[in-house]
Parts: sequence; C-alpha cells; structure tokens
Amino acid sequence: MKKQTPSAITIPILAAGVGWLAADKPAGMSVHNDPGKDLCSRLASLFQSAGGLRKKTGLGPDSRLNPVHRLDRDTSGVILMAGNGAIHRHFAAQFEARQVDKRYLAILHGRLEQVKPAGRPITWKWTLTKTAGGRKNPRGKGPRVPCITHVEVLGHSQHYTLAECRLLTGRKHQIRRHARQAGHFVAGDRRYGSKRALEFLKHKRNFRRLGLHAARMEIQLPAGPPITIHSTGLPADMQLLLDEDGYTPSCAVPP
Repeated sequence: MKKQTPSAITIPILAAGVGWLAADKPAGMSVHNDPGKDLCSRLASLFQSAGGLRKKTGLGPDSRLNPVHRLDRDTSGVILMAGNGAIHRHFAAQFEARQVDKRYLAILHGRLEQVKPAGRPITWKWTLTKTAGGRKNPRGKGPRVPCITHVEVLGHSQHYTLAECRLLTGRKHQIRRHARQAGHFVAGDRRYGSKRALEFLKHKRNFRRLGLHAARMEIQLPAGPPITIHSTGLPADMQLLLDEDGYTPSCAVPP
C-alpha cells in the first residue's frame, strides 16, 4: 500500500457551526506540533479556499483552530476543534465534567466474549495513572485513579474481536491500557501490544496503524439541542484486516 503524502490526504469535515468544526482525523497524523503536516495546519489551509466553510463557522484564513480534547497520533476518527476561546471553554467544560458520550471502535487481539447479560456492557475498571504506561506495566508507575471503560462486542474474526468502547473516564491511552490488562491488546499497538503480533501485522497483513477509531461523539452545542457527530465509518484498512481474517458480525456496527 502506497503511503500518501500529507498534501494528498483529504480531511473530511463531519460537522461545523459558528466558531467550531469536527473533523475525521486519519491515523498517523498528529493533531498539532508538526507544522505544515499536522491536523491543525491542514484544517487551517481549508479556510484559504472553502468559502462555504468560512461562512458556516465565521472563521477566516487567519483564524487559529485548537483541539478541544485529545486524540493520539495513531488513532483515527472524530475530533472537535474550536476557533475561539469562548467556544473552546464551552466544549472543554463538558469534557471535564464527563458529559460527552464518546464511542470508539477497536480491533482487539483474541476472542473477547460478551459474557454479561444481554444489553449490559463488559466493564473494565482497572485503576490507571494519569500518565502513560508501557507494555510490561500498562497501569503506569505512581498514584492511580479510578477508570471505567464499557465494552460491547460487535463481532469476531479468526484472530480478532471488533468492539465498541465507551469511555466513562478520560485517562491517557485508557482503552489501550485497559485492553492490554484484559489480555486483548489493540491491534497494531506499538506501545502496549506484542512485538510478535506487530511484525505479523506489518509483514503478513500490511497493517501499519493502530486499530482504534473514534467513531462518534454526542455533545451539547452552544445553542440548540445536543448533537451526535459520526465519523465517515470504520476505516478501510481496519475493515480489510477483519474481512481478510474472516470477520462475522454478531451485531451491526453502531451508526
């Protein structure tokens, strides 16, 4: 698979309003700290030519977009950006109060079974440090704080499980660290996965990304009712990995 240059990558705009927009970030792209190539730089360039987007957001070529929440370089999917301080504070307060419903799709190694009663998610609640952990100690060194991840199994292939993960807390790498502790690390995870699995995915499946995708987010806008922002769908490379491994859904991927 030929690697795309940053200028060739299209960034879908999922939703937009006065002072904000939501984008579908590709895996492997930093949100910031990589001038000219990161997501903030790429989105800023849209305002040079996209008159409709400028009109809808009230932002111009000189506006500065800032992410409202974290999304790791290797994770794809929905990310919310604010174009001024007041909008940023409005959205950030909801994240801090844990009022934002965020759902991720994760490809997990092995067969994770939905052993809870129908309609109830699996609950991962290992305590974690606020900073990142590692392969041998995913919980991290130092004081730990409560963490909760709800997990619903969507289907299985021969070697993997597709799951929807809902964050009830927001620690760094929370899904990845919880998945490792559950014995089902996220496919392609260079930090918490196994080196052997990484080599297999790279050389046998040409899969060179993290199998984690921010699929949807429900949030309250500055004016009007809450909205749910959906990504454009499970990324093609994640879908291909599952299909080539004989994926069978147990329920539909949530819209």
